[in-house]
Amino acid sequence: MSEQDFPLPPPTFEFLVFSLKTQAELRLGILSYGEKPEQPDLRASRHAIDLLGMIAEKTRGNLSLDEQRLIENALTELRFRYVQVSDDVAKSVAAASPAAASSGEGGASKEGASTPETAPATDTAPATEAAMPGEEQSQP
Repeated sequence: MSEQDFPLPPPTFEFLVFSLKTQAELRLGILSYGEKPEQPDLRASRHAIDLLGMIAEKTRGNLSLDEQRLIENALTELRFRYVQVSDDVAKSVAAASPAAASSGEGGASKEGASTPETAPATDTAPATEAAMPGEEQSQP
């Protein structure tokens, strides 16, 4: 069977939600399609979650009850998992930092060169609150 003969799923709202949810889960490192799990990409996963949130906002009042539940449940689960993965990344960065600092005391600036790699995870973690406004609004 050639690539052109491969059947495509129907273009439905459910498929769109599942596609964005799967994309976010892949970027969070929750799902993997290879032998080894990939490292979380918080920026890309946040983008997929934000896209799903935008769709939820733009379609508010125009969805069936099942569609509304589907997108709300997907957003709730993804936001929760994003916070979990962000915390895990922050903990692993913090655990790696003391080891690098203690081994880098007598070393040259090469040890300091590794800190920019960890900067995105630290910069992303505080922004999670801004990226997930739906959760803050639902609390009293």
